[in-house]
Amino acid sequence: MRAGKSRHCSGIVDHFHKNGLVIFGPTQRAAALEWSKAFAKEFMARHNIPTARYAVVGDQPGDEVRAILESFAPPVVLKADGLAAGKGVVICENHAEAHAVLGQMLSGASFGEAGRHVVIEEFLRGQEASVFAITDWKDYVLLAPAQDHKRALDGDRGKNTGGMGAYAPAPVVTEELLRVVEETILRPTLAGMASEGRPYSGCLYIGLMLTDRGPQVVEYNCRFGDPESQVVLPLFRGDLATTLFNAATGRLAGKASLGWNPADPATAACVVLAAGGYPDHYETGHRIDGLEILAGLEGVVAFHAGTRMADSGIVTAGGRVLGISAMSETGGLARTLQLCYRAVARISFKDMHYRRDIGHRVLTALPLSDHRDP
Repeated sequence: MRAGKSRHCSGIVDHFHKNGLVIFGPTQRAAALEWSKAFAKEFMARHNIPTARYAVVGDQPGDEVRAILESFAPPVVLKADGLAAGKGVVICENHAEAHAVLGQMLSGASFGEAGRHVVIEEFLRGQEASVFAITDWKDYVLLAPAQDHKRALDGDRGKNTGGMGAYAPAPVVTEELLRVVEETILRPTLAGMASEGRPYSGCLYIGLMLTDRGPQVVEYNCRFGDPESQVVLPLFRGDLATTLFNAATGRLAGKASLGWNPADPATAACVVLAAGGYPDHYETGHRIDGLEILAGLEGVVAFHAGTRMADSGIVTAGGRVLGISAMSETGGLARTLQLCYRAVARISFKDMHYRRDIGHRVLTALPLSDHRDP
């Protein structure tokens, strides 16, 4: 099947290359790993890269689509083939729900052209993790592995979102496991893309599910992920601009040590402050208070995601409004999360919502009373 290119993947890298300019990022053909979920799954099948069992539907008769869907035991994962602003993945608890959601996708009602083809996947159980590589397609530099929190509510409940918080490094990604990811996923991906005439240069994000069958690829992104970047990049010890330039110009050979060092004790965490109702309907235009206080907190940064300037000051302008990040050189993840949540407690806007259990997979969630100064 042939997937159509998203209007959001219009080939800026190709345009730069045609004009003799340097740019960091993949070409339009290489970026198909993200802009077409169907291409990514079929690519992984061709190169024996571990991933969930899948089927692509959209061109078959209705009865055949129904039979394909029902061959997957619930819960069933449905993914719009094209880009859908981070909302194109739906986990359906039973076949009745899956049929309804799939019908909405294929009709174009849910995601327009992005949903005209849909990837049906088996549901993988395990912990999620994210691995980043900066690559010039031949060589690469690894960044700290991270763990995101996709669900909107504490305890990993609620709808999938673009991400409600993250931390790095993720202890679940041991040095041994990272080597397995390199050998079975990262290197075969780069080699496979090159062999198909799509050499991949840029940032390759690999979303993983750590299952009892080993690490499996959930998705590729062709960019730095959000909110993982807010915890991964603060831990980068080299010169980021030089590293990106070297990747863009094919000069990463011998530079692997410039990335993340597993022996580094530093940790970073990010908590996303979202608008009430996100990822569904939410209001914007609410004044944000407390940002000026964060300027005096060492190791804390407020990343603006959905904000704008107004006469009253900075106001909300999106679903995910702020990413409050903290980094600690020592003290471990518990200390970093304390710093992060103490900063969160200084910010307020109408209907502000955030998860209070970021990092719960590696330590007991901190109660709200512990997030505030005595």
